[in-house]
Amino acid sequence: MRESPSILAALRARVGAIEGPRPAAGALFALGAAELDAQLGGGLPKGRLHELFAAEADDRAALAGAALMLAMRAAGAEGETGSAPLLWLRQEGAVKAAGTLYGPGLADLGFDPARLIEVVAPDEPALLRAAGDAVRCPQVGALLIEPWKAARGLDLTASRRLAVAAEKSGVTVLLLRAEAEPGPSAAYSRWRVRSRASAALEAGAPGHPAIGIELLRHRGGLDGLSAWLEWNRDEHSFEQAPLSGAVLPLPAGRPAGAGGAPPERLSA
Repeated sequence: MRESPSILAALRARVGAIEGPRPAAGALFALGAAELDAQLGGGLPKGRLHELFAAEADDRAALAGAALMLAMRAAGAEGETGSAPLLWLRQEGAVKAAGTLYGPGLADLGFDPARLIEVVAPDEPALLRAAGDAVRCPQVGALLIEPWKAARGLDLTASRRLAVAAEKSGVTVLLLRAEAEPGPSAAYSRWRVRSRASAALEAGAPGHPAIGIELLRHRGGLDGLSAWLEWNRDEHSFEQAPLSGAVLPLPAGRPAGAGGAPPERLSA
C-alpha cells in the first residue's frame, strides 16, 4: 500500500471496523523463554515503544523476523485478540534494500499473513505521519515501524511522541533500525539482534529459526542481558536455544555472522 492522501483514511476505516479489546498499557507479554522472562521480571510491557537494532547489515532479515515474532507475542495468539491486525509501516528505501514481505515466509513463522497490513511510505516524513496516526488506533494488535537507515527525523522528540501515544492507546510499538546507530530515544527497551545458525532437528530436518539478542537499554535499569533464542512456530513462542545456560556477551571485535561459532556459555 503506497502513501497517499487517502491512505490514512483507508487505514482508519479498516482497523476501525475490527472489533477487539483494547490492550492494557503496562501489562507484560512474556517472550516464552523462561530464563530470559525471569530476568525481565515477567516479560516486556505492552503499550510501550521498543527498539530493535541489527548488529550488522547482514542481520536485516533476522531483525525483521525478531520484530514479527515479538509482535506476535505482544498481540497474543490467534483467538486471544480475535483478528487484531499487525500494522507494518515501511519506508520505501527499506523496501528496496530488503525486498517486499513474503507471505509464505511469514506463514512459516506461524503467522497468518491475512492479519498483516503493510503500508509503504515514500519518505521519512510520510512514515512518521502514518506512525503518529496508527499508534493511536487501539484495535491494532502491534505496530512495526521500519524507517530507512539513520532516520534523523526519529529523534528524541519524535520517539517521545510515539511512546506517549503508545501508552495512551495500549498499542505495542516495535521500531526496526537496520544500518543505524543508537541515539537519544524514549524507547522503553532497546535490543541488538544478530543472525544465528539454527540447530538441525532429527534426520537433518531444518531447525527452528534462531536469533541472538542483547539488551542495550531498559527503563527498569536492566542491562547486560543476552540470549540465544529459537522460535517455536507451533507454540508461537521463544525458547532457549540448545546448551542451556546464561549467554556471555560477545568479546569486542568478534564476528557475529549467521554461520559463526556459538556464543560462550556458563555451565548450567
